Amino acid sequence: MTDKARDGEYDDLLDAIADGEGYYLECDAGHGWLPPRRVCPDCGSRDLTETPLPDSGEVETYTTVSVATPAFAEDAPYTTAIVDFGAVQVTGLLRGVEPENIEVGMPVGVTVGERETTGDRAIVFEPR
Repeated sequence: MTDKARDGEYDDLLDAIADGEGYYLECDAGHGWLPPRRVCPDCGSRDLTETPLPDSGEVETYTTVSVATPAFAEDAPYTTAIVDFGAVQVTGLLRGVEPENIEVGMPVGVTVGERETTGDRAIVFEPR
């Protein structure tokens, strides 16, 4: 990992995912969001509770980048996916599967990995 300052709640979330204790914030109405959040954007509730992230989710959509910007050149090709974990959707890198074998609805787990180009930590999904 690069020697950058911690990004508060986002780095806390990455630490929790890496420890197998991922979570999201949920309001009383069941809307889910990743931190940092102070207010639910859907209903305005300020009563947000840390809720355990399920062990697996399903790929909702994805895109594979073959020609990246210089900031991610060494990562290419890479796939970014949005994964549905029920009350919350999470965006991250999809690894461990060839792009031609990715399917919407495929089950994946979540972990933390590093970007090749920057060494920054990132949310990573892997097939289940």
